Amino acid sequence: MTDDHKKPIEKQLPNIQTQNTALQPKNVATAASIIPNTAAQPNMKVAEPQIKKVDIAIAGVNYPIYCPVHEQEELHSAVSYINNYALDLKRDAPSLSQENLLVLCCLSLYEKIHANQRTSEDRLQQDKQSEALLNKIMKDAQSIL
Repeated sequence: MTDDHKKPIEKQLPNIQTQNTALQPKNVATAASIIPNTAAQPNMKVAEPQIKKVDIAIAGVNYPIYCPVHEQEELHSAVSYINNYALDLKRDAPSLSQENLLVLCCLSLYEKIHANQRTSEDRLQQDKQSEALLNKIMKDAQSIL
């Protein structure tokens, strides 16, 4: 996972451009995996999988997630944050079903992300205004000297 919060937890492999046609992408229900075609080249070594199945738990329910190996640490960090957030929501509304809890969690987290984006945009606009004002002050100061 990256800092881009728009990426889904279940990732698909990027398009791999290779001259070796023995590796053919095969879609799995929830993730992509690469399965070597050993019938075409029986002596070919099988590459280690770059995607790993990781079992995560959110609000007491386990979910299998397929995740790139190099992103597992970030996945666990995200799961920890989301699990804590979901448990806080569940504490406030204990009668919510797991599905409704996760929908509410997603909507609340989206609201936080959107508010953060607005804050960042506002900060960028203020920085531009400050820079323009500073440039004007410096220009005025130079014209006086």
